[in-house]
Amino acid sequence: MPKAKSNVEIKNRRASFDYEFLETYTAGIVLSGTEIKSIRAGKASLVDAFCYFNNGELYVKNMHVAEYLWSSSWGRHDPRRDRKLLLTRKELNKLQRAVKEKGMTIVAVKLYIAQNGYAKLLIALARGKKEYDKRQSIKEKDLRREMDRSGY
Repeated sequence: MPKAKSNVEIKNRRASFDYEFLETYTAGIVLSGTEIKSIRAGKASLVDAFCYFNNGELYVKNMHVAEYLWSSSWGRHDPRRDRKLLLTRKELNKLQRAVKEKGMTIVAVKLYIAQNGYAKLLIALARGKKEYDKRQSIKEKDLRREMDRSGY
């Protein structure tokens, strides 16, 4: 029996402003204890979250998952701990080669609950934007807003 559709979707809005996304991947997350309950309650943040490799495995750093309100002291977790991401070996090798290039990084874009009930993290291979790229993004956003207001 399929699980109910969850509407939990936590986005990293700053990432799309600071980075140009080249490729996106959907990764599973290794969670402990009551972290999934906090995520389902929407108590997570991706601000300043990024990914790094350690011994050939991919981890996400600075992803904040608040402590679950109803947990006992035994089930508590560190809100900012590094969490392992689950990808195929082929994807991991491709990302590891790409990150070695100058200016490339992996950023967390969106955290959501999949239809099977598992927490998934959308990550992107990204290149940092220059200042003039950011100004162009702001100009496009303002133009889109004006078009919506005028009714086109």
